Amino acid sequence: MPKLPVLVRRARGGAVLRLLLLLAVAAAGAIAFAFWRDYRAFVDAPLPGARADATFDLARGARYRDVVRQIRRERVSRAAPFYWRLLGRQLGVEGRLHAGEYALTPGLTPRELLRRMATGEVLQHRFTIVDGWTFKQLRVALAGETGLQPVAQALSDEDIAKKVGIDDGRPEGWFLPETYAWIKGESDLDVLQRAHTAMKKALDKAWASRDADVKLDSPYQALILASLVEKETAQPSERPLIAGVFLRRLKFGMRLQTDPTVIYGLGDAYDGRIHRRDLDGDTPYNTYTRDGLTPTPIALPGVPALEAATHPTPGDALYFVARGDGSHEFSPTLEAHNRAVAKYQLHRGQ
Repeated sequence: MPKLPVLVRRARGGAVLRLLLLLAVAAAGAIAFAFWRDYRAFVDAPLPGARADATFDLARGARYRDVVRQIRRERVSRAAPFYWRLLGRQLGVEGRLHAGEYALTPGLTPRELLRRMATGEVLQHRFTIVDGWTFKQLRVALAGETGLQPVAQALSDEDIAKKVGIDDGRPEGWFLPETYAWIKGESDLDVLQRAHTAMKKALDKAWASRDADVKLDSPYQALILASLVEKETAQPSERPLIAGVFLRRLKFGMRLQTDPTVIYGLGDAYDGRIHRRDLDGDTPYNTYTRDGLTPTPIALPGVPALEAATHPTPGDALYFVARGDGSHEFSPTLEAHNRAVAKYQLHRGQ
């Protein structure tokens, strides 16, 4: 009996210990739950630094911990580094991130950012070559494309031509009007190379399928003709008609007499209007004073113009005149053409 109080005290002490252990486990569980809840919220919450036009540059060879430091340094995220390391392990992307420029689009989450980096979904910029641009205009537009390495800017036209594989050193016409994607680190010469490759492919396709009555000596002549068609009209339906007129004039030994060739030959001397002295002044590109096609294309023709040059509309028209609304009047004889000129040009002039 005397020992009972000691046993009671021991029993009470054990109960307190068990209670303390239970409280500790509960506290640890609560802390773990709170951490897991915060981590899950971090994984799928929009990044504070994700906004329109924001980007993130991942350097080649960067270690994962360096990437995490950069993310915090550039205030893409304020989350603890431990969260980023845990997410990297969970997704299995550590050591598998691709270098490049990534778009921090609004609403982007940490999970999605790491997924993009692991799959190399770098930001792609777009550059559009417009149908009918001259090579000079193309060079000016490329020079204004922020982010492209300016390799071609320091080269002459002839050097650029040779770099992309144009043997005769004359680049005019040899770049297909289209929209091209490029990524940070690429150069203007890379874009030109892709545009030239695309033009060769498009020209070869058009030439291989040309109509039997297209009497041109080479794909290059088709490229030249397509450039004349491109500059003569913006009406898609008229391109094959104009190509037909030009081909018939070539067949009959008539001069092409097309104003865009005169303008191209004038170069910087063109003041916005064609004068009589311009029509009479001889240049290699003046089809009023010279027979046949021009020595080179006068612009960058698009695929529709290439198709028109190799699939012209049959008929007997040898002349055309602008109506003043973007379309043309086509005539088979000089007499009919003169009437059309009087109707659409002289009347408009008055």
